[in-house]
Amino acid sequence: MSGAPAAPPARAAAPLPSIAATGWSRGLLETKTFFRERDAVVFTFAFPIVLQVVFGSIFRGAVPGTEISFAQLYTAGLIGAAVMGASFQNLGIGIAVDRDDGTLRRLAGTPLPHGAYFTGKVLNVLLVALLDVVILLALGVLMYDLKLPDELFRWATFAWVFVLGITGSALLGIAASGLPRSAKSASAVISLPFVVLQFISGVFVPFTQLPEWLITIASVFPLKWMCQGFRSVFLGDAGAALELTGSYELDRAALVLGAWVAGGLILCLTTFRWKGRRDG
Repeated sequence: MSGAPAAPPARAAAPLPSIAATGWSRGLLETKTFFRERDAVVFTFAFPIVLQVVFGSIFRGAVPGTEISFAQLYTAGLIGAAVMGASFQNLGIGIAVDRDDGTLRRLAGTPLPHGAYFTGKVLNVLLVALLDVVILLALGVLMYDLKLPDELFRWATFAWVFVLGITGSALLGIAASGLPRSAKSASAVISLPFVVLQFISGVFVPFTQLPEWLITIASVFPLKWMCQGFRSVFLGDAGAALELTGSYELDRAALVLGAWVAGGLILCLTTFRWKGRRDG
């Protein structure tokens, strides 16, 4: 007596890709999308270069009392501004646009891990920031006789300032992406405070020419400490005399930047929204 045909064995469900794998794929997609937007590419890379050339051409010669040229001083500061621009500004605007056009809402309804979306964004930010730094340093060396450090500890300082600075700025950008009401207002809402922050953080205007209350405000935010850290790397001991305290205060810079990493993470976890205000 023959029995009923045996049911085929159930196939095991294929394991989902890891966050690292999907994050890498998202990073490639974000990078391809970024470089296809020619206007954004030109602005991101050309803006700090134009400022470097303009300020280097207007303010010639050495800073009084030092052998450091104004162009070298601006180059070191613009590196900090470029790193924060690539992270805070690009993420703040980009995520606001993704939220407004429904991209975030659609991604939230897919099996894509939420962490993969942010990993992809951060990978793109890292690439853009590193390219910005390399270009500014190359111009500084070729046009303004900027000396690259030959001491290992100064490159180590560059590494931790870069990592803490870009991490804190990226988290701040993710948190700030919820402020714009729409994609149209994102650029103004995110870019305006960043531009103001550059003027009060020692990027364009020396601290010695700023009122004390503006210095106090700038000291709260990461950009001042990023620029100060990068000046310590590329200007060395000679540049310390240009700081308000006669020192780069690297221990305090590490403390403030680390606090922004922790604070930015808390802000992101408590305020980030996948839906826009119009989505309910």
